[in-house]
Amino acid sequence: MSPIAVLVGPPAAGKSRLGRRVAARLGVDFVDTDTSVVMKHGPIPEIFASAGEPQFRVWEREAVVDALVSPGIVALGGGAVLNHDTQRDLEDLFVILVTATPEAIAPRLVSGKRPLLAGGIDAWVALVAERQPIYDRLADFTVDTSRGTMDSIADSLVTRLEERR
Repeated sequence: MSPIAVLVGPPAAGKSRLGRRVAARLGVDFVDTDTSVVMKHGPIPEIFASAGEPQFRVWEREAVVDALVSPGIVALGGGAVLNHDTQRDLEDLFVILVTATPEAIAPRLVSGKRPLLAGGIDAWVALVAERQPIYDRLADFTVDTSRGTMDSIADSLVTRLEERR
């Protein structure tokens, strides 16, 4: 089995919120790899502080491998695509790039729960610039969450996915 779709994209773009809504509308499971890591190993900021990013990436890869056997909707953490094995795993799957403008992202970074974005929107812009070529290469379809409600974006994406079936 493989997922109906895999959502990738930068942190705070809305992959989890969108994925939950799409899965609910389709009546399928939703798997978020960041949530899987947190459930097994604790909060991501604490993992970065105590075990470091390299260990987080190991646990993230394990979560990706487990998630990609789900027949539902899967959302990957923003940096999961940095792993070459993950990139290969995504080649034959329907990958949706979830993105947003810096102006839409800035208010979403207020929580401070994203260790790689301690520098705020400037850190986000730099991180996206670095990862964008990977996101673009993997994506079969792009969804921008900057405008419109998450419900309307989910409805549009569900229509697109149903057309593929």
